Amino acid sequence: MAVKIRLKRFGNRNRAFFRLVASDSRAPRDGGTIEDLGWYDPLKDPKGEGSTGYESSFKEDRILARLHEGAQLSDTARALLKRIGLVDRFKKEKAERLAAAKKES
Repeated sequence: MAVKIRLKRFGNRNRAFFRLVASDSRAPRDGGTIEDLGWYDPLKDPKGEGSTGYESSFKEDRILARLHEGAQLSDTARALLKRIGLVDRFKKEKAERLAAAKKES
């Protein structure tokens, strides 16, 4: 089963709200999920220095665990996670794991 990390749409018309989920790649967009990994509200505008322009909350440890298990990111999920620096963190951890594996062998 191929796992994909993608957005699942909630909310009303003209008032979208999304959940970041891990699901089977063959399942429909709003179908069943394996695990909820966070949420994203594109219409809320948090105030403050260094804000990203939206409100969100992600379970970073679970997202990284899913990525290390081989889950693929959708284009939109990749853009969101790149914005908060999680994609770069995953690439760094992956490179460290490969270097440690080379050292052991």
